[in-house]
Amino acid sequence: MSKENNTPTEKLFGSKTRAKLLRLFFENPSKSFYVREMTRVIDEQINSVRRELLNLESIGVIKNETFDNKVYYSANNKHPFCKPLTDIFTKKIDTTREKDVKESTWDDYCRPVKNYLKGLIVTNRLPGQDGIDMLIIGNDKTKKLTRWAEVIEKKQGKPINYVIMSVDDFTYRKSVRDRFIAEVMEMEITEIIDPEKIIKE
Repeated sequence: MSKENNTPTEKLFGSKTRAKLLRLFFENPSKSFYVREMTRVIDEQINSVRRELLNLESIGVIKNETFDNKVYYSANNKHPFCKPLTDIFTKKIDTTREKDVKESTWDDYCRPVKNYLKGLIVTNRLPGQDGIDMLIIGNDKTKKLTRWAEVIEKKQGKPINYVIMSVDDFTYRKSVRDRFIAEVMEMEITEIIDPEKIIKE
């Protein structure tokens, strides 16, 4: 019989996979993951991951949302256990070998709509200030960008004032020095996603 090498958190929560998932979620409370991504990050079998996701979701400590036919899971920051779990899993009380998971970036957020999003401007609009929080540039005929913006709004936990504009509309309005575009560019910008160089050209 082989000797057990479970870490303290694994012993506490009764399952290596469960402990790894909880650490993944509560070390990254603003990030969402799909199943195959989780299996790769925590290095566990997909069946084990699916089973523990059902367990964690049944008690409400995680939640899921479907976007573009893919289910994303994240920590439920409104659950009463959220703070205790965050305290447990942000303290390095064991040396479990896990792959590094960076905090969510706008590149992460944009990944589900990378085929539709042609440009993004994120501003640091203060409460009560005129202007917008996001200018989204791309093809929204299928409303994928609209649904994506609603998901971002949920992640931010506050109403977001956004505008979606086609590439042709943005390019034209920029060329004629449209007042709205000029005002956006004069705001404090925190992020620009510009894969096709249409914003800074």
